[in-house]
Amino acid sequence: MQYKLFITIFITVFIAELGDKTQLATMLFASDKEVNKWLIFAGASLALITTSAIGVIFGAAISNYIGEKFLRYIAGAGFILIGVWSFIR
Repeated sequence: MQYKLFITIFITVFIAELGDKTQLATMLFASDKEVNKWLIFAGASLALITTSAIGVIFGAAISNYIGEKFLRYIAGAGFILIGVWSFIR
């Protein structure tokens, strides 16, 4: 069960991160020939780990006050609003 959850989370985050601003910024930093690529990798990885940790901590904290079903509705509405905003923009 935990293995399936891990794979689901990995695939979801992996697909969500492909081609986003974070990856494009990382590619821009890596295009500089004089910069250590491992330093770029470490910095980008630490940033993603930190933002993921914030998401886990916030999600765990807010779940004490709001039910899982309602959180799913809020997340869904948020994604829809972001999509509409991106489309309009």
